[in-house]
Amino acid sequence: MRKEYDFSESIKNPYIEKLKRQITIRIDAEAIAYFKNLANETGIPYQKLINLYLSDCARSHRKLSMKWE
Repeated sequence: MRKEYDFSESIKNPYIEKLKRQITIRIDAEAIAYFKNLANETGIPYQKLINLYLSDCARSHRKLSMKWE
């Protein structure tokens, strides 16, 4: 192994923006059960399904419709 490496001609990772970040989020048991059942039906892990759903909402700029009475 060298003592020093020359990174002067290196480029930034073009995929850095696509990396996933680990976070802590509190989700109702009912919502988790829904995605776990969907995971069993589709064969896709439930965490990936949640990510796909949230990514779709973000891409389409979907907003939650709530009416308080």
